[in-house]
Amino acid sequence: MNIHEFQAKQLFRDFAIPVPPGKVAATAEQAQQAAQSLPGTAWVVKAQIHAGARGKAGGVKVARSLTEVSNYSTEMLGRRLVTHQTDANGLPVNSVWIEQASAIKNEFYLSLLVDRDSERLVFIASAAGGMDIETIAAETPEKIVRSLVHPAAGLQPYHGRQIAAAFGLNKEQQAQLQSILAGMYDLFLAKDCSQIEINPLIETEDGQLIALDAKINFDDNAIGLHPEIAALRDSSQEDAKEAEAKKFDLNYITLGGNIGCMVNGAGLAMATMDMVKLKGGAPANFLDVGGGTNKDKVKEAFKLILSDGTVKAVLVNIFGGIVQCDVIAAGILAAVAEMHLTIPVVVRLEGTNADKGRAMLNESGLGLVAAEDLNEAAEQAVKLAEVLAI
Repeated sequence: MNIHEFQAKQLFRDFAIPVPPGKVAATAEQAQQAAQSLPGTAWVVKAQIHAGARGKAGGVKVARSLTEVSNYSTEMLGRRLVTHQTDANGLPVNSVWIEQASAIKNEFYLSLLVDRDSERLVFIASAAGGMDIETIAAETPEKIVRSLVHPAAGLQPYHGRQIAAAFGLNKEQQAQLQSILAGMYDLFLAKDCSQIEINPLIETEDGQLIALDAKINFDDNAIGLHPEIAALRDSSQEDAKEAEAKKFDLNYITLGGNIGCMVNGAGLAMATMDMVKLKGGAPANFLDVGGGTNKDKVKEAFKLILSDGTVKAVLVNIFGGIVQCDVIAAGILAAVAEMHLTIPVVVRLEGTNADKGRAMLNESGLGLVAAEDLNEAAEQAVKLAEVLAI
């Protein structure tokens, strides 16, 4: 789960990570009032969306008058901002963050995330802040410092010394950095984060370290333990179908092709999409109903796939282990009957009660195609989608 910058900065404040003064606004009038209440004579207007690279897309602007604050806010609010981290439709800007402009001397990159190879948290730092970390890694990997945190020992002073040396900080700034690292570490553990990123962490002209930007991602599996974090969710920043899928505990991702794919299990989903591509087709989505599903859940999953207007055929690939194939078949039949289906559906069932499930499909009279194996199923789905697309 992602949250907005203004929400992340409030969490930073809660954990003693310094950030510039700022206020959120939903209208140009509120933005101007926010600027008036902040110190200084220059402000930064930032579009609030769940994506980075806003500055390159016109979503971050420095205003040197209240009129400019109002004008920039008017330009941003109500539009969809497209960055290289969004799709072609971009994301809606429903609010802006008005922040006191900072006098920047140096910019650094700092993040904390899970390193799956070592099974530890790791701080990633670079003196080349303000850039995409991927660009730094590709072009100047020597500028990246990794500092692993042992789970038994926790954060130690040497982590701060290691990163401070990479940043070229003095002794006083090293103490500031150690406090910021401690805040990030405590926040990460307390709220079950999956990533905390500050890009840039700045050194001001008077030598202070401040988090100029804030990005926090949370582990979806732990959101239930943190209702205060769940309350920060902004569904307008999510794909509408993906948000709807979450209500039914379904894993759904829009992909843009024309063949809807419903499977049970992420590995099986990847294999199914690979087979569709191998046969010359393009998956419209990734939809995993999970291992422990039921008739109603399958029905909702099927309705979700069919709600995508680009879908010309549906491929269902189910391996019945925990979930029984006849339960899947019942859900498919219920959805098809309710939605008056007009596009072809190819179903491959294997495992527990597969014969019973296939018999239910064949005897339904709804024109469903029951395939014997994945190779055949993918081939038929691609051919049927091509015919309908002509």
